[in-house]
Amino acid sequence: MIKSMTGYGRGDSTPEGRTVTVEVRAVNNRYLDCAVKLPRLYLYAEETIKKELQNRVSRGKVEVTVTMSGVGDGVAAVSVNRPLAERYMRALAELREIYGFQDDITLSLLTRFQNVIEVEPLQDDAQQILPHILTALRTALTDFDAMRTAEGARLAQDVFSRAETLEGTLALVEARAPGIVADYRVRLEAKLRELLQREQMDESRIVTEAAVFADKAATDEETVRLHSHLAQLRTLLSAGGAVGRKLDFLIQEFNREVNTIGSKCNDLETTRLVVDMKAEIEKMREQIQNIE
Repeated sequence: MIKSMTGYGRGDSTPEGRTVTVEVRAVNNRYLDCAVKLPRLYLYAEETIKKELQNRVSRGKVEVTVTMSGVGDGVAAVSVNRPLAERYMRALAELREIYGFQDDITLSLLTRFQNVIEVEPLQDDAQQILPHILTALRTALTDFDAMRTAEGARLAQDVFSRAETLEGTLALVEARAPGIVADYRVRLEAKLRELLQREQMDESRIVTEAAVFADKAATDEETVRLHSHLAQLRTLLSAGGAVGRKLDFLIQEFNREVNTIGSKCNDLETTRLVVDMKAEIEKMREQIQNIE
């Protein structure tokens, strides 16, 4: 199945007295770029989380956020960072002397400074919490995948629809091609008559000029390749999986063929059809950039 690179998922796990929450968010990116945000005390889990993610996601800019709430009995050690507290005290005393402040240094003021009171998990708890992080992560990834799959189905349907429109316009270009040469011959003959006036025209010259023009204006090769690219597009979309990069390359080939058709044609109506095809291809490209 086709998946979008954009999605969101959330999972929770509830070890004793606490809740572990994992949120997964992703947006488009050419490659897989994973960032993990963890509480400082659980940074050891980062590589494990990334490996779990790489098994489920192949492309996109993914952000995993892990948060903890609640504190269970016996799961943390609380301590005072005395050297840091003393440095804060000396700094406050210095400010008091410099600016003549009243001595209003209090316990509540001191404990507001970062890291004066330190909370660390007990070693046993640090190891026990990892399975709960992974449980929440897998739940989040399941939710994340469901959203990406639903969005991917919509993207695939839209690209299928636009491919059908493109093919219909291409058929109009093909149907018009023989008439372009015939019109050119009529215009050429009228121009020569105007230039030569009473002199007899050389019919072979008209045939030769028309043949040269037909060879230059021929777009058979481009239209055949474009039909082939459309068939390949449908095959990739139907097969599913991580086909975004292949589709991105294929859409570049679409543009190449249509641009060549545009450069060869010497016909106003065909030029209009080429513009329509390029607009449709651009819309397809925008959708394909969202596919994993």
